[in-house]
Amino acid sequence: MTWRKSSFSGPGETNDCVELASVDGEIRLREGDTPADILTTTPGELRTFIRAVKAGALDRFGR
Repeated sequence: MTWRKSSFSGPGETNDCVELASVDGEIRLREGDTPADILTTTPGELRTFIRAVKAGALDRFGR
């Protein structure tokens, strides 16, 4: 599995990052400092989530 580090992550090889991998049509996500914890989703579900975050639809949960 090939992991891709987010361009918004910390510099260099730090563990301050989110990584993504595509496997058999699914998207796997993990955080660099806990690589054994992996979330699995579909491209469509991830796209919906990202659009909701960008639109501010989840802002109320941070309060």
